[in-house]
Amino acid sequence: MAPKWRELADKLAEGIRSGEYAPGQQLPHIRDLVEAGEGSKSTVHAAYKALEAEGLVTSSRGHGTVVREQAPLKRLGIARYDKAKWRDGDEVAFIADRVASGRAYKRGDQTQIVSRVPAPAIVAAAHGLPEGAEVYARARLVKEGDQPTHTLTSYYRPEHVEGTRIVDPTPGPAGKGGGFRVLYDAGYEIDHMREELRARVATPDETALLQLAPGEWVVELHRTTFTADGTVVEFAVGIHAATRFAWSYDFKVPDSAQEAAQ
Repeated sequence: MAPKWRELADKLAEGIRSGEYAPGQQLPHIRDLVEAGEGSKSTVHAAYKALEAEGLVTSSRGHGTVVREQAPLKRLGIARYDKAKWRDGDEVAFIADRVASGRAYKRGDQTQIVSRVPAPAIVAAAHGLPEGAEVYARARLVKEGDQPTHTLTSYYRPEHVEGTRIVDPTPGPAGKGGGFRVLYDAGYEIDHMREELRARVATPDETALLQLAPGEWVVELHRTTFTADGTVVEFAVGIHAATRFAWSYDFKVPDSAQEAAQ
């Protein structure tokens, strides 16, 4: 049998998903559930902490335990990198996600810090550089309103971006079309990329930066961007609040047997 706190957490979670408890609504006070026979104070507290860790509620002093907004942002897969968006227009990747989600945005929703740093091992390996070689790091924090959604830090070889808008620390995307347009104008047209994802519990620093509940999970993204000749022009690490995104991919299914026969 599941522990009492787990049974209560599951019961409340079902109430949230069914709409019995609406987004923004405060859940009953702990003492009210205790008086209603749902368990001891420690049982109810444990149930509420479980709901918080699962991203269903937030708890704060003075506001109690409140149901979170549950409609996640759509995080596009291939479509967010469509060249027509950034080469011919001004729809950088995070804006493409907002448009697809029907959500408002401002270019200032993305802040950034640009610095020249020694390449960490994973960055050096992606770029084929010695560990510690200097690279440009362009660290962004992206928000929706007042709530952070994710971070993204892109690493570039200096010879690819020196003197471009990519190394300009002005908040917002790097001019019209963002970083990919800057690379395109510099003669480094992106051709293909590889994305690797893994889920894990947020670190204390990530919890504070993304305003997460203790124990909440994040999705860590590693993105390697190539030109047609295989040159790596960007390696990026993103940290996404797991409950704030729904990942969406739409792609042609390959048939390697048919391709080999041609």
